[in-house]
Formats: sequence, C-alpha cells, structure tokens
Amino acid sequence: MLVLTRKTGEKIKIGENIYVSILDITKSGVRIGIDAPKDVSILRLEVYERIQEENVEAARKALKGIDQAVDLWRKRDCKE
Repeated sequence: MLVLTRKTGEKIKIGENIYVSILDITKSGVRIGIDAPKDVSILRLEVYERIQEENVEAARKALKGIDQAVDLWRKRDCKE
C-alpha cells in the first residue's frame, strides 16, 4: 500500500488518466474528487461490497431455481 500526505488543492495521478484531488480536509473527514474516464467504475468500498453480496445471493437463488426445475423434470420422467 502506498501512503501519501497531501494538502487541500493537491492531486495524485493514477495511471495515464486518473486524477485524485484533495478538495477539503476537516476534523470529520477528507473530501476528494476523482477525475477518470467514464468507463472506469468508481465506488465506495462499502457500496462495492454490498453489490458483491447481492450478486452472490442472486446466484444462489438462481441455482436453487435450477435445482427445483431439475427435480420437477426428473419427477416427470419417473411418471412416464
């Protein structure tokens, strides 16, 4: 992990076209601005983690539905 100290108004460059600006520093936190191409996804970590949890849950539900469909199909085949 790279640790940097920056003051209000200073910037950090990431790669070729991502810039992070320090907008304001207060006792309660730091406001940053991120200038990046539109195709670069920028999410707060807690939002990203929540999306991942929801994706896992959706995949579990889909698999459960597939398992139920397979069971119904097998039961239908046994009756014929």
